[in-house]
Amino acid sequence: MMTMPQPVETELKLEMPADQAARLMRLPLLKKIAPEQSKTLLSVYFDTDKQTLRKSGLSLRIRSINGRHVQTIKQQGGHSVGLFERNEWEHAIGGRLPDFDAARGTALEPLLNKKLRRNLKPVFETRLCRTVYPIRKNGSEIELSVDMGQVDAAGRSSPLCEVELELKNGEPKQLFDLARTLGNHVAVQLASRSKSEHGYALLGGKQPGPVKSEPLALPRAADWASAFKIIARACLHQIVGNTVALQRQDSEALHQMRVGIRKLRAAISLFKDMLAGPQTEAIKSELKWITAELGPARELDVFVERVVKPVGQRKARGSGMEAVVKDFQDERAGAIERAEEAVASARFRRLTLDIAASLEIGDWTRRKDKLRHTMRQRPVAAAAADELQRRSRKIRKEGARLGKLDARRRHKLRIEAKKLRYACEFFADAFPGRKASRRREKFIARLTELQDTLGDLNDIMVHEGLAQRAIAGTNGRRGSRAGSGRGAQAARKAQEAQQAFAAGRLSGREEARFAPAMKLAERAVDRFAKASPF
Repeated sequence: MMTMPQPVETELKLEMPADQAARLMRLPLLKKIAPEQSKTLLSVYFDTDKQTLRKSGLSLRIRSINGRHVQTIKQQGGHSVGLFERNEWEHAIGGRLPDFDAARGTALEPLLNKKLRRNLKPVFETRLCRTVYPIRKNGSEIELSVDMGQVDAAGRSSPLCEVELELKNGEPKQLFDLARTLGNHVAVQLASRSKSEHGYALLGGKQPGPVKSEPLALPRAADWASAFKIIARACLHQIVGNTVALQRQDSEALHQMRVGIRKLRAAISLFKDMLAGPQTEAIKSELKWITAELGPARELDVFVERVVKPVGQRKARGSGMEAVVKDFQDERAGAIERAEEAVASARFRRLTLDIAASLEIGDWTRRKDKLRHTMRQRPVAAAAADELQRRSRKIRKEGARLGKLDARRRHKLRIEAKKLRYACEFFADAFPGRKASRRREKFIARLTELQDTLGDLNDIMVHEGLAQRAIAGTNGRRGSRAGSGRGAQAARKAQEAQQAFAAGRLSGREEARFAPAMKLAERAVDRFAKASPF
């Protein structure tokens, strides 16, 4: 048995549409490099019916290459996106079945009881043609692999087209520089799923669906810099993970991507003193851009589902509401197309790559001045406690004046409440113990109540604006058709008057909700003010 020592691999994994592969290989950068001989890789992945390995963050595969068999065990760490630093153990073995002796000293060994050994079986396989290009640049050695093929599971198959940039020697910065060079010519983007994750999704017979945030594993002993990386990687995982489903116009994927973006922006705000600099400002600017591209679709989703449809269902046919509903549904379709185009754009792909680069090798990670160095090394519990207390005081102070705040300042207060709730979730592991846990749950419940009531007030203002816009649009259409014949013009005027009346009912409905909603918000402010810190 021959061991292939490679305990840790550092690679940047990208994906692209299959029709981009030929274009990639024609790039001057690759055409002037003699690739290693292309080879066919057949990999069989093993697990139990209950997917014990997947649930433990492990994968076990046996890859056949020219009559040789290599067993690989991988352990995925955290919520890495694109850039992977994974524990990996490879051994040459004598057959096509798992070699349990070769699993000694690996992350799989603690799970290898008799039951697991007995129940392990092939669950899916990948068939790939791999072309490898050795690249030497600025003193670094990078292996660029283009994988074209498919994954087969449970009688189903799905195409795979990936690019892996593996750092053999040198600095991770070179991986990102090379990825940016490729992205200038080919539609490559960060990949959030490994080959094994593709296989498990296919095994379940599901297309990629919405990706929600998952609980963070934040070590209590982590420093401030490590905490930010763990939090931001999870946010980026949620953002990138929803791209495929959003491009199928999945409304929930749109919502979950916006949640990931909001959480990342909140994290940048929480760690702003440590992160301050031109790179961070550039990323913040681009996050505002993508937020603006996704926002209208979500606002119209909420308005149509919560306001337009319920009112429309209560009104008789011919009231003008049907036309108003259709107008808003058409506008919503246009807004989600705008969101889809933004996520499919080169600008969005560059943004996600820049975020990943900033997390791993950004300027903020290397600043040597004593203040920034001290910030990075500060224990997470102490720094988080200070940040949570400061933000709590700010919300209590502003909330006490809620009745005097205009819509813009109420909206800002809601955003501050949302940031604080995210911070409570981010830093939960930094404050262990049953007492802290009970207090945290109550604190978050009060904070969520405040955020929801302020959100309702904000929705009322947004919905009134949408309804007023519908009225203005109806009046505008009426004026633009003034030159038609008298009979047709009279009919149109009557129809448009009905639509304007229907839109006015929507506006009136929201206006009538304001006073009760304000009372609930004021009550939520009082309840939050009494919540004990955790």
